[in-house]
Amino acid sequence: MPRLVELETPYKGKDYANLEKNIEYARACMRHCLLKGEAPFASHLLYTQPRVLDDKLTNEREMGIEAGLAWAVHAEATVVYTDLGISEGMVAAIRRAVKEKRPVEYRKLSDK
Repeated sequence: MPRLVELETPYKGKDYANLEKNIEYARACMRHCLLKGEAPFASHLLYTQPRVLDDKLTNEREMGIEAGLAWAVHAEATVVYTDLGISEGMVAAIRRAVKEKRPVEYRKLSDK
């Protein structure tokens, strides 16, 4: 059975300037997890799909973050990919994982 992991990568960045790059990076990280035999969950890729939540609306962004973190309590680890840095949202997820005593693993795609 695959290990459940909460996937953390940058999404919004500075005013959504690198949004497409960040989405492609998150997809690559998800693939990386899958190839390692894990079952990753990336709420920032799921909840920001068209007609789900609008990440540019503060209340909807916060709703998505909270929904993702609620799921994360079932994960065996929080996996943080750092090639593009660590965003404010990622910091919040790391803090939550530590508070909930969930292991936090830092990875880079460049270390394949």
